[in-house]
Amino acid sequence: MKVSVIGAGTMGTGIAQISATNGHEVCLYDSFDGTIESAKNKLNKILNRLVEKEKITQKEKETILGRITFTKDIKEIRGSGLVIEAIIENLEIKQKVFAEIESLVSEDCIIASNTSSLSIASIASACTKTERVVGIHFFNPAPLMPLVEIIPSVQTSQNTLNKAKSIIDSWGKVTVVAKDTPGFIVNRVARPFYGEAIRIYEEGVADFSTIDWAMREIGGFRMGPFELMDYIGNDINYTVTETVFSSFYFDSRYKPSFTQKRMMEAGYLGKKSGRGYYDYSKAVPKANEDRDLGKIILWRVLAMLINEAADALFLKIASREDIDLAMIKGVNYPKGLLAWADEVGVKNVLKQLEDLQAEYAEDRYRPSPLLKRMVKENKTFY
Repeated sequence: MKVSVIGAGTMGTGIAQISATNGHEVCLYDSFDGTIESAKNKLNKILNRLVEKEKITQKEKETILGRITFTKDIKEIRGSGLVIEAIIENLEIKQKVFAEIESLVSEDCIIASNTSSLSIASIASACTKTERVVGIHFFNPAPLMPLVEIIPSVQTSQNTLNKAKSIIDSWGKVTVVAKDTPGFIVNRVARPFYGEAIRIYEEGVADFSTIDWAMREIGGFRMGPFELMDYIGNDINYTVTETVFSSFYFDSRYKPSFTQKRMMEAGYLGKKSGRGYYDYSKAVPKANEDRDLGKIILWRVLAMLINEAADALFLKIASREDIDLAMIKGVNYPKGLLAWADEVGVKNVLKQLEDLQAEYAEDRYRPSPLLKRMVKENKTFY
């Protein structure tokens, strides 16, 4: 089966690499001058590194590259069984591209979007056969990150969903199915990891280093929230937060922070700009390694994360197993949040949220109705 990828940026090039590695004939298309040449050079470097590390042989590298057609002519996508769009997060541009894709491919070709925040239903509306459109959301870097969210819209047929899932499963990826709602699973459930950590800092409870230390050392997270935001880029992280916030009709649970907005406005974008929450020309400030303080920080962020995961289950965004799997495989959480809730006690999570809501009188801390019901009925997630 021929796979075409629209957009030869980092994500598109990564998806093309995965497809070609799995034996597909691949067409990688981009309309911008220099992008295709740059993608070709980048991919060559990546594959050379894999040869050096003895992950693949020189012959395998040549075979993978030989399967990919790098092109500036969109007509080259003809004959594809699957087309994955990985361009700018702009609905109008995506709709225009989808209409063009549909005019070139056969009736049974699946057309997918790698969007992380836009509605699949809106993107699909640009097509005549809307039932063939689906979300296939990879995580960066696509060749390394195991998770892929598969998002059927209200128009997507069961056959399209099954076929899309089956193809991505055959590439050795871990797939989860999510409802077409803002942020899907990962970008929705993960918001408090950043948002609540910033609130803790803004209140003067602890500094960046201490909050990061608590989440890493006591919580077992691979990275603390501030180092992770610096790694992702404050411009990207803030934009996702703002998109999720407005898409949820300004629900205060997803409210962005002025702290991050000011960082972005100042050009303190994180590692890529040399400065973010940390100044990368200097040593990282020492954390206050007070374990009691650390436990307070972790517990507050964790309760908010569990609440978000519980609400995603309550609103049938995904299954219990897929929500937990998504957070482990998509953002390297040490445990699934719903399993973690069982471990620390659903009753304790609810009490923490009710205490925060009573103290702040903010809807931001409202507990999911599911947690209330579970405590009432003395139930656990597993």
